[in-house]
Amino acid sequence: MQGFPRAEPGLRVGLLGGSFDPPHEGHAHITRWALRRLGLDRVWWLVSPGNPLKARGPASLELRMAACRRLMRHPRVEITDVEARLGARYTADTLRRLRARYPQVRFVWLMGADNLAQFHRWDRWQEIAMTTPIAVLARPGSQLRAGLSPAAQRFAFARVGAGAARGLARARPPAWTLLTGAMSDLSSTRIREAGDWPAPRRDAPPPSRDG
Repeated sequence: MQGFPRAEPGLRVGLLGGSFDPPHEGHAHITRWALRRLGLDRVWWLVSPGNPLKARGPASLELRMAACRRLMRHPRVEITDVEARLGARYTADTLRRLRARYPQVRFVWLMGADNLAQFHRWDRWQEIAMTTPIAVLARPGSQLRAGLSPAAQRFAFARVGAGAARGLARARPPAWTLLTGAMSDLSSTRIREAGDWPAPRRDAPPPSRDG
């Protein structure tokens, strides 16, 4: 493990969580997009030990961390194993522990529109929305489902227009925005199915994230 990232008080940090199994240019694309559109100071990639919504575990954390570092070389992006270090099983736990450790950092949770469509399945999803601003980045074929999702309807009153998205990190939650623009159709699933990435381990540890 690499330790905890350093973050000065007031820093605006986007959190991009996922298994990154494997990471691909689509991840890099939405990271650069979030930095630009949201006015973030940093983005942390939270490479998770696993995903509770998936039946099988991913490739080893070490392999995925190394692949992320090779792919995403940017001075304002940090590849982290912070979820494993925190011992957090679900996103709600991760966010709670990060806020406790970095009380003066302004976090924004980043997710693709495909994740918003199933956000209501995440553990304590309403707690996440009530405590952390969320930026949803468009994915091909997912915008309509995301806009009609239970989460989008539940928090429709808290939606921030794209024109005000640069202030999202300083908004009082619940607050979320849906950003549209150039999209990537790359998929970790398709990369694995094409045989271009090691198969998941059969002896993987218990999964530890929900989205």
